[in-house]
Amino acid sequence: MITVGVDVGSLTTKAVAYDSEKKEKIIGKYISPSGHQFERAGIDVFSKVLEIANLEKNDVDYILSTGYGRYSLDFVHDKVTEITAHAKGVTYFYPEAQTIIDIGGQDSKAIKVQNGVVKDFMMNDKCAAGTGRFIEVMAEALSVESLDLMGELSLKSKNPAKISSMCTVFAESEVISLFAEKKHTKIDIIAGIHNSIAKRVGGLVRRLGKVKDAVVFVGGVAKNVGVKKALENELNAKIYTPKGDYPQLTGALGASIIANEKYSKKRMK
Repeated sequence: MITVGVDVGSLTTKAVAYDSEKKEKIIGKYISPSGHQFERAGIDVFSKVLEIANLEKNDVDYILSTGYGRYSLDFVHDKVTEITAHAKGVTYFYPEAQTIIDIGGQDSKAIKVQNGVVKDFMMNDKCAAGTGRFIEVMAEALSVESLDLMGELSLKSKNPAKISSMCTVFAESEVISLFAEKKHTKIDIIAGIHNSIAKRVGGLVRRLGKVKDAVVFVGGVAKNVGVKKALENELNAKIYTPKGDYPQLTGALGASIIANEKYSKKRMK
């Protein structure tokens, strides 16, 4: 049984092809920038993942969309929230997961799960602080060429700067001032930015109650080792992240697994 999950995010769109009858169930995956046309982005990644998996559209039994732009896709059979999709995708890799942190381009989420089922969640989608966009703005202000490099640089900090502003606009001004006044090195400022994100996201996690192991970090920002380390310090917990590009793919993976479950139930009726 072959299903595909398509996760249309604000910054990137992802697709995963899943075959429940194979030992290696993930048979195709693809990530591409979303741009400003979510429908086009969804169609493109779907076509690409079929090509990677050596499939035709007729080979796919069920297609499910998730993410910020999930309602923009007309070719899917159904839709699911990114909260549910990430919970399912994370527990594919970490069945023992109880706390999920998802930091995407435009929002951040803390999700409490049990056996892959969402029990509660908190979400920050009203402000860019603590999101991928926040880090992008800070990287531009500090002339750092990549978000991955920001993470690596921050681990070298001995005296992280304190960033008091959590609003993206004010934080950018504060960072520029700190750098211009040479009160802190670039490395210490970057570490301070990561600490401020960890403090904000840590607040979301604590609002769900006691932090429970295992804690799994996903979303594009999860590939930033500096933010991961800052979160571990903030929460006093070991944090796990899927390998490779899978931190960005857990939503699409989860959607493909849920699609498989939905189609199985449909066949049994």
